[in-house]
Amino acid sequence: MTRRRLTAFVVPLVLTGFLLAAGGTAQSRQPTQSPVDISPGAIRFDPAQPRLEISYGHSDLDLEYIRKDTSDTNGCGTRNHEETEEAVVRPGTGHVTLAGVRYELEQFHFHTPSEHRFQGRADPLEMHFVHRGAAGKLLVIGVPLRAGAGSPVDHVLATLAPECGEPVALADFDLDTLLPRNRSTLRYQGSLTTAPFSEGVQWFLMSEQTVSPSTIARFRGLFGDGNAREPQPLNGRKLTVVPQSS
Repeated sequence: MTRRRLTAFVVPLVLTGFLLAAGGTAQSRQPTQSPVDISPGAIRFDPAQPRLEISYGHSDLDLEYIRKDTSDTNGCGTRNHEETEEAVVRPGTGHVTLAGVRYELEQFHFHTPSEHRFQGRADPLEMHFVHRGAAGKLLVIGVPLRAGAGSPVDHVLATLAPECGEPVALADFDLDTLLPRNRSTLRYQGSLTTAPFSEGVQWFLMSEQTVSPSTIARFRGLFGDGNAREPQPLNGRKLTVVPQSS
């Protein structure tokens, strides 16, 4: 990839965000934590890396509120910073393949503001698709969400599940439409962004999707103080750009 083409992939990620206010959990002393703040100097291009093959089909979804304060008698009226709205996917309806290893899509969830930063800037929301391999290894696709034209993501977040209520059911949803058309990835080794912050997670960041301003406002209204972890030190890690298959 030429410098011009690399810039065409990376720069939109940098320019889509807004300045992120301080907050979230303290930085970890573990060496490969997520999320991270991405700078151009940490990016390399390697077309020889195996492609991420995505096979997403149709699935019924259950949008659930994920609680972290079930032991708190006042938990239904408070917002823990690790809580989120999570869409549970039916088994077998979505998976990715990397270097011959298959990872099943289990769920996707949302953070505000976006957890990954690009030169200190973030988007209003970020969507994480969590996949698990047969050996238990995790692979997560991260998609920043910015204000713009409506998209299928708006349909997922049209009605948010209450913290102590029933899930919201969505029938026969086309999972592939949630991802951006550009399937190039920016990948690195990291961790879960919520407790227990386990490392060994393979991260694949994609270019942005758009959602309506009303969807952003609705989600922020539920998580007024945000539910994103602050960026963790790169500790010398590199992020690798792998272009989409032609």
